[in-house]
Amino acid sequence: MRDQVEIGMGRTAMRGYDLDDVEIVPSRRTRSSKDVSLAWQIDAYRFDIPLVTHPTDAVVSPATAIRIGELGGLGVLNAEGLWARHENVEEKLFEVVRAAEESSDPEAAIRLLQELHAEPIRLDLLTAALRQIKDSGVTVAARVSPQHAEELTPDLLAAGVELLVVQGTIISAEHVARDGEPLNLKRFIAELDVPVIAGGVGDYRTAMHLMRTGAAGVIVGFGQSRATTTTQVLGIGVPMATAIADAAAARRDYLDETGGRYVHVIADGALSYSGDIAKAIACGADAVMLGEALTESSESPAQGYYWTSAAAHPSLPRSEIVGFAGSGADLETLLFGPSSDPYGTLNLFGGLRRAMAKTGYRDLKEFQKVGLMLRG
Repeated sequence: MRDQVEIGMGRTAMRGYDLDDVEIVPSRRTRSSKDVSLAWQIDAYRFDIPLVTHPTDAVVSPATAIRIGELGGLGVLNAEGLWARHENVEEKLFEVVRAAEESSDPEAAIRLLQELHAEPIRLDLLTAALRQIKDSGVTVAARVSPQHAEELTPDLLAAGVELLVVQGTIISAEHVARDGEPLNLKRFIAELDVPVIAGGVGDYRTAMHLMRTGAAGVIVGFGQSRATTTTQVLGIGVPMATAIADAAAARRDYLDETGGRYVHVIADGALSYSGDIAKAIACGADAVMLGEALTESSESPAQGYYWTSAAAHPSLPRSEIVGFAGSGADLETLLFGPSSDPYGTLNLFGGLRRAMAKTGYRDLKEFQKVGLMLRG
């Protein structure tokens, strides 16, 4: 029974828990880190680590998508971002960063980002960016919003996209529009030959609805980070530990309902440290979607600054542009070490591997059964 708390006469609220509220409990055994597998497979695509990048221009360029792929993860390019709209993206990113650093007006960088996204999508630029990734030999993934999914997807597939991510701040199984036909994800996915990852969601019911559309993966969360302002702007948010656990419960029930169809749960938000990644998997996630954590890398396109794609919304931005000190480490060191940082911002997946080894688990699916305890 879900814990309901009375917040006033006749009004109750569900109690939820963040990743900071839970701890992983040691088991009766340990094992060598060398015997632990971090491999993750979704549909026909296998990855060495359970990493999907949050599709923001701040951390994902064609070059970084390629590098993430070479290191065993999945880089997701934003098909509605700057690489789809401008030829000289590096210069545009420098202008955004300079506005964030130097302007006395804290909103100047957001306005500039909105102006840059007001330019139309150029299919030639988008195709060139995706083909650059494809030519490298890594898996090609791109993100579209529900509003533009049907319009852009044929061109994305023609450019070589192998995994499609349909992602909004909050997404449902049917996107209702006053003008024109709504996006019916079930029909949309059924007509595609590539697997679709959809989200974000924050509750059991919506996760189950998305699973029933035929999605191969469901994103939980909306990239909560220091830069995200969705809760302040919309008042919407679900603590990540609870959101992941609820989506994992939907995955289990859908598996029973379908007689064996497994839908992956991908956690997106509140993931700053290697311990957060471990706790997300322990709560039931199959993989994590990292954004803010990747700004530590010297290869980050926005030079240590971070925002989500919601920052460029033309009328209601839901992300700040936030600068991080950064470690100067390259992506390989960020993901696998070695590290001299004692707080878990480097060697992110080495930390996950060690957490699994210290609790005696061999692979990700086993680790989802680890014991958890609430703080306090």
